[in-house]
Amino acid sequence: MVRHRPPSKGNQHSNRGSTSPSSERRVGLARALSKLGICSRSQASKWIAAGRVRLSGAISRNPEAPVRLGTDRIEIDDQPAAARNKIYLVLNKDRGVVTTASDEQGRATVYNSLPASFSGPEARWIAPVGRLDKASEGLLLMTNDSEWAARITAPQTHLDKIYHVQIAAIVDDKLLHALRRGVENRGEFLQAKKVSSVRTGEKNSWIEIVLDEGKNRQIRRMLESFGIEVLRLIRVSIGSLALGDLKPGATRTLTSQEKASLDRLMAKHSGAP
Repeated sequence: MVRHRPPSKGNQHSNRGSTSPSSERRVGLARALSKLGICSRSQASKWIAAGRVRLSGAISRNPEAPVRLGTDRIEIDDQPAAARNKIYLVLNKDRGVVTTASDEQGRATVYNSLPASFSGPEARWIAPVGRLDKASEGLLLMTNDSEWAARITAPQTHLDKIYHVQIAAIVDDKLLHALRRGVENRGEFLQAKKVSSVRTGEKNSWIEIVLDEGKNRQIRRMLESFGIEVLRLIRVSIGSLALGDLKPGATRTLTSQEKASLDRLMAKHSGAP
């Protein structure tokens, strides 16, 4: 398993600041903390509002305060905000687990599946890339690289996500065509990029659905429009990354080759050189 290299010595700072010296462009304070891999932008905004963040020695309560990356000093709770190693994890989410950091009802969360090295108060801030609802299973990426996560989930990236769905109905060509054609549900147009039959039993069927957008509970809502119950919903791939034989509830590190493949695919779809 390939792990990402730690930052080079040129990226480590003592009292000059906490960001890479390779760039002098200005970004908002909350975004700067997110780019460092310390926390999400929304969490950074909360810390800033609470007066926990200093910019060049002074408390700043403005999440949009301009920061010169590589020059300005940022501190959290009077400690230098050092850049974190980027972490990229692959999780096979179990059914019944919620995709949140904490749950008011005490239900298990995806964070309970993280290795011990990524848990506890000293852990690097890691967040799910997109969501799978409580009843859904399968491939879920987690990372502290918020900008990379945003590219993965951005509609313009058009990364194919493949789901295997068990339904309480016998699939036929009419249903497959209707899912490809799309349907209105609660004022929103929902459409599958591709749909095919996997196998059919006496009372239920498995179908494969490919999406290149991520609308809330899209597959369940599409099938709900036809009065069809979803029995199981498993995400089996994101772009070039397949779930493979990773056991339910298990987590592994995304290899550098897998990340590079996803990056190339995103660049191709976005039209970047």
